[in-house]
Amino acid sequence: MADFPSKVTTETGPQQSQPSQQGGNSLRGLAANVTTMMDMSFIRSIPAILMMVEIGLGLLHWALIASAYYTMVPAYGWVMFVAVTLWLLTIILFFMILCGVQRKLSFVPWPLTVMVYHAVATLLYLTAFLTNAASVHPYSLSYFYGHMAAAAFFGAVVTIAYGISAYFSYLDWKGDGGNAATSTVPT
Repeated sequence: MADFPSKVTTETGPQQSQPSQQGGNSLRGLAANVTTMMDMSFIRSIPAILMMVEIGLGLLHWALIASAYYTMVPAYGWVMFVAVTLWLLTIILFFMILCGVQRKLSFVPWPLTVMVYHAVATLLYLTAFLTNAASVHPYSLSYFYGHMAAAAFFGAVVTIAYGISAYFSYLDWKGDGGNAATSTVPT
């Protein structure tokens, strides 16, 4: 206890600002930190626009089905599973790419991963769209016929959007040198 006063130092004068707190506690500083972490050029790219279309129309697709009594036809269980699961996974993938997670997880082959995701999503959404379109008829005399028919239409549009995303992901993968063997062979 006798050593305690010698370990304490007191200084008077202006406080030093901490450089790690850009903008202090203001919202402007927080916004500056958040935007520096995000890849804002990604939002203006075609893959990002397609992902936003997939998210928006995918939400509309499953919301139209969820607003109806869809448990009357068991096939809609598959449609809802595919629509909601891919909607959530697309949101997660969108924000991962937006926040630059691929730079932090460089051991993941991102172009190949995104291409496989979009290809699988296209196939799954194609089965869900076909199931949805084939299952509209039981609602033909119901108030929900329009909901299910519109959901089938938006299911087709989302399937096309995933297909176009798969194509652009393929181009990105091929442009990235997807085959490690060809990129390591000396010429």
